[in-house]
Amino acid sequence: MTKDTDPAVDRDAALRRIRTWLWIFIVCLVLSGLTAFPLESEARWLASAVDGSGLGGHWPALAERAGLVRDGIADTNARYPFLAYGTDWLAFAHLVIAAAFWGPLRDPVRNVWVIRWALLACAGILPLALICGPLRGIPLYWRFVDMSFGVVGAVPLLIVLREIRRLEWSRAVTAPNGFTAPAAVR
Repeated sequence: MTKDTDPAVDRDAALRRIRTWLWIFIVCLVLSGLTAFPLESEARWLASAVDGSGLGGHWPALAERAGLVRDGIADTNARYPFLAYGTDWLAFAHLVIAAAFWGPLRDPVRNVWVIRWALLACAGILPLALICGPLRGIPLYWRFVDMSFGVVGAVPLLIVLREIRRLEWSRAVTAPNGFTAPAAVR
């Protein structure tokens, strides 16, 4: 048996790919969560960036929306600071969800359910944005931005799921006694 057909080599490579994509997903979740804490300063920065970059001149609706969001967050925080506690919980939820991927990092085959659950959550972003967005007055273009998080988030998860299936297949064709099924069966 050559090194290229050795199932252990394939399993090691698959595990490396799985862990790499999971780490990318985890880092993105953590960063997304951490950005939910300083919303007021981020909104101020965004409105300044849109005005200062000249984008506001080309897309006045974008500049108007950025200013509206900045002012809305600032006014809400000044008058009703307790409402920001909701985004604190949003940030915390992102961090907790990221921690759930510890299981798949350790044993992706046994914890494949976490990947499937995360794919379901990514899919759930689409109807949430389509249903709640209009109810909250969110512009259509921003709903597409929100939905893109579900689509983009699903990409690494689908890659991980494919690699986990390869690991499962590798385990299925290698019997407990170390016998490996012929290449035609694999």
